[in-house]
Amino acid sequence: MQSQNRFFEDLVKIMNGAAGTVAGMTREAQDGMRERAKEWVAGMDFVSRDEFEAVKAMAATAREEIEALKAEVAALKAGKATRKTATGDVKTPPTGTTGIETPEE
Repeated sequence: MQSQNRFFEDLVKIMNGAAGTVAGMTREAQDGMRERAKEWVAGMDFVSRDEFEAVKAMAATAREEIEALKAEVAALKAGKATRKTATGDVKTPPTGTTGIETPEE
């Protein structure tokens, strides 16, 4: 009497082969979808994280410089106003001129 049935051995081999095939197809499908998603995102001209961080740092630096320049302009305006009142004798330049004295004037 045979201890193992040949039919069940063949059925198990077929099922193992099918399971391997399905697993391979799943990996292929995942890889294909991943590639398509990368192509889709790349086509949308998104900015990379590194580029974003670099521009963010540049903007922060520019903001700091602008604040420093605003403070400097305010200090210069305040100094100009006090200088005018301290001398008491302020000449206004004629219309159409820059107010800068040159030897020709």
